[in-house]
Formats: sequence, structure tokens, C-alpha cells
Amino acid sequence: MTPKQHSAPSVRQLAAVVDGMAGSVSEGRLRQLRMVVGMFDRAVGRDEMPGRASRTAAQLFTWAALRPFWDLAVDGQLRHWEKDVGKPLPEWTQRIVRDCLKILACEVLPAGKTVRLPSIANPEPKATVGGRSLDALYRGMVDLAGQGPLERDGTALSYEDRTRLLAIVAVMLDAAPRSGELAVQSLSDLAPGETAVAVRRQQQKAPPNRVEEIAALAEVGTEAARSVLGGWVERVSEETRQRVLAAVAELEPLPEVEWYPLREGSRVAVRRWLKVRQGLVESLPLEGAKTALWVSLVPSKAGPPGVPLRPQGLRQAYARGITALNWVMAGAHGWEPLPTTMEQIRRSVEAVPVEGPPAG
Repeated sequence: MTPKQHSAPSVRQLAAVVDGMAGSVSEGRLRQLRMVVGMFDRAVGRDEMPGRASRTAAQLFTWAALRPFWDLAVDGQLRHWEKDVGKPLPEWTQRIVRDCLKILACEVLPAGKTVRLPSIANPEPKATVGGRSLDALYRGMVDLAGQGPLERDGTALSYEDRTRLLAIVAVMLDAAPRSGELAVQSLSDLAPGETAVAVRRQQQKAPPNRVEEIAALAEVGTEAARSVLGGWVERVSEETRQRVLAAVAELEPLPEVEWYPLREGSRVAVRRWLKVRQGLVESLPLEGAKTALWVSLVPSKAGPPGVPLRPQGLRQAYARGITALNWVMAGAHGWEPLPTTMEQIRRSVEAVPVEGPPAG
């Protein structure tokens, strides 16, 4: 969109500023900035906005203009597509808009002049787990791995199951990967001697929810973006599919691999799992399937024992193990039941990557 297509002089000036930023910001960011220009174009002239907001681009960044602009934006009143007007902006889209406002203010306002930016109401996340509980988790897993076959209330944990679970927990406590990041790990992601593990960050340094970012760029609903990304194209129109695919193409690449050191106890846990794993994958017909770090223990719809675990399978294995640990430890002095979701544990860990892959 060129500056001449906007009605208010202030928005035309802002659009010209954004056009001048081409080449200095990524294509994805440029698209986001133009999205915000469009939002200003739809806001200026409304009863909620001050009349002087139409005069110059600088007037758009006064609190008298930003406050009603933000309220309108969050309420979904400034959406591009008429059918979406009134749908509140999700939190991540709000963050994108706020980041763009900060960038544009720096370009428009005189050097040294500060701007008051709107705040984002954060939903309460699920409680994390304290350091003492994390230590207790690891010690409990070690004890659990050394016990005999466990079965209670329909939950059974074999030696292989406990060995795999201890290794998963060890890697989680040292590297804080998500289930999807665990699922794509292979043997090559272990450093020589199991001294470190590699994690291909899918969301940690990227937006908290990449689907939300894609939806914001494509200006479609989150569920529509998720349908396209999941391959359920019959649920959306061809126009929506093309817009989502175009947004994906404009996204900046995900971060590179990060390496995290493994503690001595974690190395031992991983080595024990590797021995169990080797026996599971030996009979697999395809060599490519033998490289996954985390594999299944029993036959399933995905295939025979030894096939790569999917994120859902990892989450289920973790939940089953923590459930077992909680009832084994029930009644022990000072024991507090641990959450059975991987995400609550992951967010409790402060993992620090090392500089580059370990030598070896």
C-alpha cells in the first residue's frame, strides 16, 4: 500500500516512513509494520480518536491517540477483513502490534523523546515448580528406575519405561526442551560421551506461539492457520490457504541448534536409555527410523517397538511416569505431588546453553 492510498495526512506520513524501512528490517517485520499502518488508517477519523491524530504522524503517538487506538485494536475493531471485525486480538498479536508501535515511534518522534506504550494483560500461566521440587523429581525418578516392576490402578511401568522416563526427565531438567523439541532429537544430538545435548528450538526464542504469529501475518484466525499448517485444507478456503502459506514464507527462520551441558547423573541416565534403545531399534527394517533418540517401547498404531516417539507419546509417557511417582511417594514427609504436564516442569527450568557444539 502506498502513502497516497491513505486518507489522513498522518497515516500517509507513517506509511512513507514504513516504506523507507524496506531493506533495513526483515520482510516479516515489514509486513507487520504495514499491518499497523492499516490499523491506524482504520482508526483515524473515528469518534474515539482525537481530531489532531489526522494531522501528522507524530500525533499518532501521543497518549491521547494511542490509548483509544489500542482499545480499538484489542477489541478487534481495526481488523483488515470485515468478517473478522469484533474478534478480539489474541495476546501474541497484541505483542506484535505493541512491538511495531515502539519501532514506529522511534522512527517518527524526535531523538530522545519517549513514548508511553500500552500494556498487555497477561493471562495467569500455570504455576511452575520450585527448585526443591525439581531436585525431588530427579531423585524420585532415580529411585523409581531402580525398583521392581510397578503396577497400580491400571498404571504399569516396566524397567524400560522407567529407564526412558529417567533419561527424558534428566534432559528436561538440563535443557528445558518442549515435547516437540524432544520428538525431533536424534543420536547426533548427543555430544561425544553424552556430555551435552542439542535442542532445535521451535518456540523458545521464537514467538511463544508461532501459529499466532502466522495468523497475525496472514490476517486470518488462529484456527484457520492451524488447519492449514496441520494439512486440513478442506476446512479453509483456497484464499486462506494461500495467505497462510505466504505468511509462513515470510517468517524469519527458527533459531539454530543450541547445546546444553548434561550433568553427570544425566549422562548416566541417558547411557542407560541408549542401551535399552539399541535393543528396540535393531529389528526395524528402515535405517532412517533407527536414528531417533526417543523411541516407543511397545507396538502401537505408529508401528512396532523402536519407532520414533511423537510429541503426544512423549507427553503421555511423562504423565504416566509422574503419576506413578506421585503415588509411590504419597505420604512421604514433605512430598508435594508434582504436575503431570511437561510444560509446567519445563517452564520451571532455567537452562543456559553453551557456546557452540562441544568439541569431540
